[in-house]
Amino acid sequence: MPNLGNKSILMIVAYKNFRDEEYFKTRQVFENAGAKIKIASNKIGEAIGAEGNTVETEILVKEANPKDYDAIVFIGGSGVLTYLDNEDSYKLAKETIASNKVLAAICISPVILAKAGVLEGKKATVWTSPTDKSAVKILKKNGAEFNNEMAVIDGMIVTGNGPGASKEFAMKVMEVLAQQGIGA
Repeated sequence: MPNLGNKSILMIVAYKNFRDEEYFKTRQVFENAGAKIKIASNKIGEAIGAEGNTVETEILVKEANPKDYDAIVFIGGSGVLTYLDNEDSYKLAKETIASNKVLAAICISPVILAKAGVLEGKKATVWTSPTDKSAVKILKKNGAEFNNEMAVIDGMIVTGNGPGASKEFAMKVMEVLAQQGIGA
């Protein structure tokens, strides 16, 4: 496992109904590697996951500057489309890519990256089910090449398809971060 002791990661959660497993499992992998973590949301205070777990948010998405971090990671959950599918998140995604930083999203949150225009021509995955393919349609409509895999890396962008991919997703984010350090 790479040592990310000098890396800083901004994890973004919806203020209500973020996906607990995606947040906590992903964070655990980052922490075990020594990364410094901050939490952003659409509100400051105690964010509540879909399963009732809580996390303190420290910064508003609209105030986040990707230049202050090595990676920006959007966590999924049903609250993402309610609270984070907006211009503040799109702007942050675009600025992260423009700053040559790692941009990652899991579950339904790759939809935000697609709507921001940063997945055009990129391989990506997103949450889908036999009865709901709407997120895949949004990715394709915005120029992404959908890959039905647990987690996908394309350049500086990492996407994961849901809670079951949390650990693999986190490991792929760390892989890209470790490569970013080479020659830096």
